[in-house]
This record gives sequence, structure tokens and C-alpha cells, in this order.
Amino acid sequence: MPRRQQPTARQERLGTELRKLREAAGLKGREAAALLGTDSAQMSQIEAGTAGVSEERVRRLAAQYSCTDTALIDALVAMATDRTHGWWEEYRGRLPTPFMDLPELEHHASYRWDVEFLHVPGLLQTPDYARALFTYVNPEYPRRDVERWVEHRMKRRVVIERPDPVPYEALIHEAALRIRVGDRSAARAQLTGVLELSEAAHVTVRVIPFDLDGFGGAGSAMVYAGGPVPKLDTIVRDGPGGPVFIDAEAQLTRYRTLFRRVEAVSLDPYRSRDFIHRLTKEL
Repeated sequence: MPRRQQPTARQERLGTELRKLREAAGLKGREAAALLGTDSAQMSQIEAGTAGVSEERVRRLAAQYSCTDTALIDALVAMATDRTHGWWEEYRGRLPTPFMDLPELEHHASYRWDVEFLHVPGLLQTPDYARALFTYVNPEYPRRDVERWVEHRMKRRVVIERPDPVPYEALIHEAALRIRVGDRSAARAQLTGVLELSEAAHVTVRVIPFDLDGFGGAGSAMVYAGGPVPKLDTIVRDGPGGPVFIDAEAQLTRYRTLFRRVEAVSLDPYRSRDFIHRLTKEL
């Protein structure tokens, strides 16, 4: 199997999880390699995601590592044998690699949570809102490049619009709803768009109002994608070069707790809809 020059985040995650199982079993890379009848270099490539691994090898390693978590093993097998070529592949080489990894993560997610304080979450943005945002952040971009970013962002919405949508919950601060990224008309259309999407049974929108005492959660903005098992959940945060994927178990636990804490002080979905409707009328 040829070595991958640029593994996807999903391929790297598979390798990372196999490494975690090996380390939990107290085995060195060369010892695990011997179990597969290969060498340390090949084992390193598998754990780095630069080399593929078959279902038979995943199950053999899991057995040798004394892993009895059947659901986790099955999920790792699914990752190893997945051959999905999604719509995002047409943008490979045209947009930075992390922006290919994000829609792939969303495609396979079992649920999705967003917490946003400055902007409407990407999955809820209208084309005009996204266009204004990209144009402001990157004023030197040629128009065709801006349109490519907008098109990519709109296509990502498939995960909440397809026949088998991902359950989605967005916690949006009042600041994000009030900031006019575009003009007044675009702002009104954006709020109306959020209201329309929130009517779907699988979409929950909650507003975090300004009028809260003791709220220090403004640093907890995140995208949280549920995996097939909790150990394969992923946190996505903004970094200088684009989305940064976090999968350390302690961080997953921390951000799950943060999400529930912010959710607890947010308005319920019905009051949130009324709140957004009032903001719309103010425009």
C-alpha cells in the first residue's frame, strides 16, 4: 500500500487511536510491528496515518492490546475501511487542507454542537453573511476566491439539510446576533435564516443573552463533533492556519462540561426564537 503524502485528519485520528491502544497495553512500536509481521517503520507510518491498515490488522492489534471495547474497535475498523469521496474533494488543492478535514468530520459526525460569541455559526450562515465575513477578514482576496469560500461554506450545510441530518445544537451569544457583519438588510436576512433553520426538529438554537450575572464562558467558543463512540469525539477550534482538531480525552471531557455549563444558562429554544424574532424586528 503506497505511503500517503498528506493524510487527512480522519486518517491521522485512526493512527492516533491505534497508538493510544498500544501505549495503554505497554508495548513499544517495534513489539507491535512484530505482532503484524512488519517493521518499526511501517508501524510508525500506520500510527501517523501515512500508511493504511486493513480491517484484519486493526482487529489483530486490538486483540493483542487486550482491547475489549467492541464498539470502539468496530468504529476504528470503519475508519480504516472507509472509502468515502465526498463533495469536499473537489476543493482539495484549491483551499487549505484543514478545510477539507472539517466537512469530512461533519459528514461522519453522530451529532454536532457549536458555541459562538462573535459570529453566527458557519452551518447557519447565509451566503451574503459569509461573503461579507470573508471579504472583511481577507480584503485582498480576489472575488473568485471569496466566492469559492462562500460556495464551500454553503455546501457544508448539507449535514443539517440532507435526508438523514446530523442532530445539531448551536449556542449563540447575543453579541454574534447583533453584530452587523454586512448591511442592515443582510443582517435581517441572516436572523431570519437562523429562525427558519431552527424550525427543523433536529436543529436546536439557544441564545446566550448579555443579561447574565457571573458569565465567564466567552472563551469557550467551539465546534464539537460527536463520534460513533465518545472516545472518538472531536473538538474544533480556530487557529492561525485554520481549524485545529483536538482529541485528547481530558480536553474532550473539559469541553463537554463547558458546553453543558453554557447551555444551562442559555435561553430555551422557544425563548430564543422569540429573542431572535425581536432582534429581527429592530432591524
